[in-house]
Amino acid sequence: MQCRPLIALTAASLSVAALPATAQDLTTAERIAVDKVVADGLASTGTPSAQVAVVRGGRIVLVKAYGRQSDAAPARPEAPYQIASISKQFTAAALLLLEDDGKLSMDDTVARWLPGISGGDRITIRQLLSHTAGLQDYWPQDYSFAAMEKPTTPQAIVDRWAKKPLDFAPGTQWQYSNTGYVVAGLIAEKAAGEPLMAFLQRRIFRPLGITAIDQDKAVGGSFPVGYHRNALGPVRAAPPPAEGWLFAAGELSMSAGDLAKWDVARLNRSLLPADDWAAQEKPVLLADGSTTNYGLGVSLGNRAGEAYVEHSGEAVGFLSENIVFPDRKAAIVVLTNADFGDAFVTIAQGIAKVVLPAGADAIEATRTRAARAMFDALRNGTLDRTRLTANASYYFTPQVLADYRASLSPLGEPTGFELAAPKRLRGGFVQRRYTVTYPKQKLSIGTFAEPDGGERYEQFLVSPAN
Repeated sequence: MQCRPLIALTAASLSVAALPATAQDLTTAERIAVDKVVADGLASTGTPSAQVAVVRGGRIVLVKAYGRQSDAAPARPEAPYQIASISKQFTAAALLLLEDDGKLSMDDTVARWLPGISGGDRITIRQLLSHTAGLQDYWPQDYSFAAMEKPTTPQAIVDRWAKKPLDFAPGTQWQYSNTGYVVAGLIAEKAAGEPLMAFLQRRIFRPLGITAIDQDKAVGGSFPVGYHRNALGPVRAAPPPAEGWLFAAGELSMSAGDLAKWDVARLNRSLLPADDWAAQEKPVLLADGSTTNYGLGVSLGNRAGEAYVEHSGEAVGFLSENIVFPDRKAAIVVLTNADFGDAFVTIAQGIAKVVLPAGADAIEATRTRAARAMFDALRNGTLDRTRLTANASYYFTPQVLADYRASLSPLGEPTGFELAAPKRLRGGFVQRRYTVTYPKQKLSIGTFAEPDGGERYEQFLVSPAN
């Protein structure tokens, strides 16, 4: 079980400065575009199904399933897909919470908790979680090997792989190691005095309303089936490995929507103390001072000026991607039930281009969403006057607001809302015009907004359109 590389998001899809976080529902056009991205990704690779979730403006704005999760059933948005190595950030979070509880320290040596581990007197918990311990990875393959046909236990994995000679001196190199996470999980259980899954349920999943189960139990019945493909041969159901082979390195199954709840907590710095989130997202340095671009259970980076927090996952028959853009208050989750092809990558790329447009396009998309939010407020009678200049606030008298609500509310939900012409300057303000589409009519909105970044409206006028 490897952690696949970071999705190769293009610079164009990420190049943007920090933008204000507002309620950013997907437009009808964006939803259609996302549907096409997913359909194309599944069709081009033969991947049977995908679940996707999108967070924008700090809240979940899309959860949807596509394709078939098994030969017998269509994909369901609430079905738990195996997220494999994305689980590592939850293991790391458990250990950070135990440190908060005074049960352990990230700088404790492994030998303090578990005897017999190679280099245990030099390896710290932090090094286990950052893949800098030097312990040999027990599952680097992208397939299940012979031993995996029989059940195992975390201790058996430790006995077979964590007692081999180290691949390098602790702290001197970075090398992905599932073995290190199995050791970390055993330490967590010893410090907590309960099974890791029970601790996660009590401290993370139940508080966030996440339904998570052990992937060994997410097999058969109504659960998604994992699929494999040999070269360009037929897509076949992949026999799952025997129980016990993932544990703290990747044992979780959950839906894309539930994983997105965790992403929202990360973006909002909720549930965990803020310093725990910061510790998880701080790149660990090697002994020579170079960065690993990895924190505690998450990959870290900056592409085209935008920071991301990311991890992918691979289990037998499943590939997944979870990427968070803190400056955008955004996240994208893609879960698939195939361990072949790059659908999980291309879908995530495509969704990012749709919902997180780049550069000037991103700014205009954000302004359009803000205009849509203002229009919705006016038609629903929930105007926020902090979004208005003094002149605009003067204009929107109780009578004007009543007329707006009475005439717009009966029209229902628009089928389209888009920028009608390029922006231009007028009287020291930025002028934009939008077209609102309904099944039987169109409206025109003329706006003037401040150019200084405050973006309060000096004018927001709605009128009939041809």
